[in-house]
Amino acid sequence: AHPGFMTQGVLDPQTYYYRRVFMDAVRAVETAASHPAVDASRIAITGGSQGGGITLAVSGLIPDAVSVVMPDVPFLCHYRHATEIIDTDPYSEITRYCEIHRDKVDTVFRTLSYFDGVNFATRASARALFSVGLMDNICPPSTVFAAYNHYAGAQKEIRIWRYNNHEGGGVHQEIERLKFLSGIWPV
Repeated sequence: AHPGFMTQGVLDPQTYYYRRVFMDAVRAVETAASHPAVDASRIAITGGSQGGGITLAVSGLIPDAVSVVMPDVPFLCHYRHATEIIDTDPYSEITRYCEIHRDKVDTVFRTLSYFDGVNFATRASARALFSVGLMDNICPPSTVFAAYNHYAGAQKEIRIWRYNNHEGGGVHQEIERLKFLSGIWPV
């Protein structure tokens, strides 16, 4: 594998690095929900970039355990498309791997399909607030829109930050998340 984690174990879904990351996140939500001080009917999850991709994975893996999902500029979505339109890390790690292992390209993308936020989005049902930076050269906007457009939850919104890169809306998106939550669960 090349440096980093994008290609670690990438030839098999059973050994791919993100399998364990996603399961750790699922277990974290399940553990929080089981705590007596937590209202399990009001679990909200959020994350930016890689955390946004993990948020989508959790929302698709345990859709009944999550009430609100807020992925910001989510990474780990629409892998093949991302590797075809940008040459920046971390997606370029996959590109470099495929350049060297030309005979493994189909295997790589088959494995990655099991961990694609677009596919998790099709199983999710929680209310969702996405964000995207239209000038993002790390998580291309089209990959974020692919996850958003495939998101199965009936109530979804997206905040579009037209002149922003991978930071998306920054502190302004934090305010948007708080407003979104207060509209669901008034204080």
